[in-house]
Formats: sequence, C-alpha cells, structure tokens
Amino acid sequence: MRLMIVGHLEGHISAAGKIALQKGAKVLHCEDVDQAIGALRNGKGADLVMVDLKQNIAQFIQDLKKERIFLPVVACGIGTDARAAVKAIEQGAKEYVPLPPDADLIAAILEAVTQESNAMIANDVAMQQIVTLANRIAPSDATILITGESGTGKEVMARYVHRKSRRANGPFIAVNCAAIPEALLESELFGHEKGAFTGAVARRLGKFEEANGGTLLLDEISEMHPLLQAKLLRALQEREITRIGSNDPVKVDVRILATSNRNMEESIKKGEFREDLYFRLNVVNIKLPALRERKGDLAALSQLFVDKFSQQNNLEPKKLSAAAIEKIRAHHWKGNIRELENTLHRAVLMSMEDELEAEAIYIPELEHLRAAAPSSPAASEPKPRSALGDSQLKQEEGGALQNGQSTELGNAAESAAESLVGRKLADVERDLILGTLDHCLGNRTHAANILGISIRTLRNKLSQYRGEGIDVVES
Repeated sequence: MRLMIVGHLEGHISAAGKIALQKGAKVLHCEDVDQAIGALRNGKGADLVMVDLKQNIAQFIQDLKKERIFLPVVACGIGTDARAAVKAIEQGAKEYVPLPPDADLIAAILEAVTQESNAMIANDVAMQQIVTLANRIAPSDATILITGESGTGKEVMARYVHRKSRRANGPFIAVNCAAIPEALLESELFGHEKGAFTGAVARRLGKFEEANGGTLLLDEISEMHPLLQAKLLRALQEREITRIGSNDPVKVDVRILATSNRNMEESIKKGEFREDLYFRLNVVNIKLPALRERKGDLAALSQLFVDKFSQQNNLEPKKLSAAAIEKIRAHHWKGNIRELENTLHRAVLMSMEDELEAEAIYIPELEHLRAAAPSSPAASEPKPRSALGDSQLKQEEGGALQNGQSTELGNAAESAAESLVGRKLADVERDLILGTLDHCLGNRTHAANILGISIRTLRNKLSQYRGEGIDVVES
C-alpha cells in the first residue's frame, strides 16, 4: 500500500502519515499539488492520495485526468466543516477525513482502498489445483499468462502471485490494455519526454519504470494493437525500454504477468496477436476455471460478498439462508465472480429478513422466464387428462420431466422475437448493447464478453452512441 500525502495542516496530516506507516503503508509526502503531480509523472506511484483541503483539489484531480493517472483522492481538513466536505466530494474526492486523524478511520480507509485478502478462497478441488500451481511458480521470476473467462478473478490471481513472490515488497502496477486508447497506451507503458507529442507538457515515466523492482500486470493484453506488441516483445527480450521522444534506453527489472479472456491461439490464427509474443508471455499458463466449474466455492464466495457489502452499507451482518445458497448453486453464472458479486450487492440492499433470503437474490434470467411463462393463457391452461390418449399422455409427461425448462426458454425466446418485429436492426443492436452494459453495472469488459464482441468494438459503439446524444453509463 503506497500513500501520498499532500500539504501540511499544522502537522495533523503528518500524524495521519505516521498512522499509515504503522499499518504497513509506504508514505510519500509532497508540499503541494504541483509537487505531487511531478512526483507521479516521475514514477513515484501511489495507491491513495490524501490532500489538504487548502490545496486546489479540483485542479489536482483535473491534472490527474490529463496525465491519465487514476488514483482515489481523499480530502483532509481540520474540524468537521460540512460545506467544505461536500465541496471536496463535488470536486472529485472519494472521501473527506476530519483531522486530527483517528487511527481506526485511517486504517479503514487504507483497507477499503487496497481491498486485498491474504487468502485465496479455494475450497473446490479445481481451484485448489490452481492455487497449488500458483504457489509453486510465484517465487520465480517466470512470466505468467493468466487466462479464463471474464469475471473469473484473473487480476486477483495476479495480485496473489505477487504477494507470494520475492518481489512482494516491491510495487504491483496494473495496466488495463483494453481501457486505454491505442494512441496513448505506448506512452502509458514506456513513458515520454517533454514535447514528444502534443500535450506532453513534461517528462513522464511509464508503468515499466514505475514497476521497477516489482510486478507489472498487463491486463487484457489480447486487446493490444499488433504494432505495440512488437515494441513490448523487444522490451521483454532486452529488459529495457525507450521513452517516446528519447533515444536513450532505460534498463528495467520487472516481472511480467498478463491476462486474457480470449482464445489466444485463435487470435494468433486471425493475425490479431503475435505468436512470438505469446510464447514469450506463456512461460507458465494459469487457466482459471469458470465459476460454474468450481461450485464448491460458491457458498464461501457468496458469504464473503454479503459480509463486504453489509459493512460498506452500514448494515447488520447476515448469514445466507439455505434456500439462498441453493438458488445461487442452481444458477449458471455466465458472468462468473463479477456477476455473483453484483447480484449479492443488490441482495444485501433488498434483504428484509434476519437471514439473507432467496427472494432477495434477483437473477434476471430466472425472472424473465417467470414473466414469459404465462404469456399465452390458452397454452398455459392444461387439458383434461381424460381427453388425452395414452401415448400422448406419456409423451407430455416425459416432456414435462425432461424438457420443462427448454419449453419455458422456447416460449421466452418466441415472445422476445415477436417483440423485435418491425424494428430497425441498428436500434435493436443499440438497445441490446446498452441493456447488457446496464446489467453489468457499466463494466465494459464483462459486457463485451457476454455480447461476444471485442472490447474495442464495444468502445467504438459506445462512442457512436455518445455522438448521437445518448447517455452511456459506465463504471
């Protein structure tokens, strides 16, 4: 955990830094926001920034956005001035902390930001084998490719490997290759010199240099453009990078972890991913199972999320009822752990019982089936058994036992298809994309996986919709 403190506040904010140090955080102090921006440009990374209210917080957050540095900012002030706290939040601060600092409050903020667990939930045999493999290879410096469906916890596994490695005391830097535009990703990774391109107002170190001595995670690396893949391959082979606008190579000591939710072999065949880079990254492959393949972990994961969101929303902790666990185990969870987490967040807020009841767990697919089942009253009304012949009776009874769910799905699909007749294909596509994004609570990677399209295609579609004046909600 790396904490940056900006400002003074009569020594109170330094006291907050001492508390953070006692909790195991690494603390960097900057005199003002300009010095803080300079430090961040030069690779002095942070996981959280605490800023004196007397500083220009709005300008600081705007500068962070310009530099594509995404960090949670916490404002600090003496006393409990409600208006100052509200203003800081409106300017973009995540929280407001009154000073003098409270040790428990500082500890809670650090824990909320890191959100890391020292243990991996692995009760299921399939997951136990994965954790055993991770424990075996973590102490080495081998490059690891972590694959699996979207939402299976690939970044969580990457952090687990880092914590178990010899680099655990070094930085862990994650770069989402799918979330950063292609034109900016090279600068994000390798850095740039002042004047290297329009908007490069100062030299900035890239993520490779920021991760020096630690671990660099290249998340969703399969979305990286092939031209940049060639530069990345050279950086991995030579253990050195060159900033944009410079001719001087810089040596780096970084362990590389990469993730992908795609079939990499197929991407190579299509020419979307370099085969030589794939072999360089895939020294060891950790393939994470889908949640439906590790149902032995469902109860423990569900209770973990219930406890987490109960605490976040200041609610009394609850245990999952037996019926709720049964409902969770019966679902397919195509969105994996991320879908489970979102579902249980809603359930915690909706629950009205002492135990979290099954009715509080809203699963859209099941609700749609229930809504579609009585759509045809005539069809849903059963015929008298005496009016059926023996063979027809046996056929219907067997169908009810073996294909009951298929019939419901068929009815639902037919009803959905009829509702689309007469509409333009572009309108149907737009509603499907935006509806799926809303279902995923704005998570583009998850939505793209469900839709079966690349994150780049989804990003282009969302840009098109924004240009048409449509509000797009993203996390």
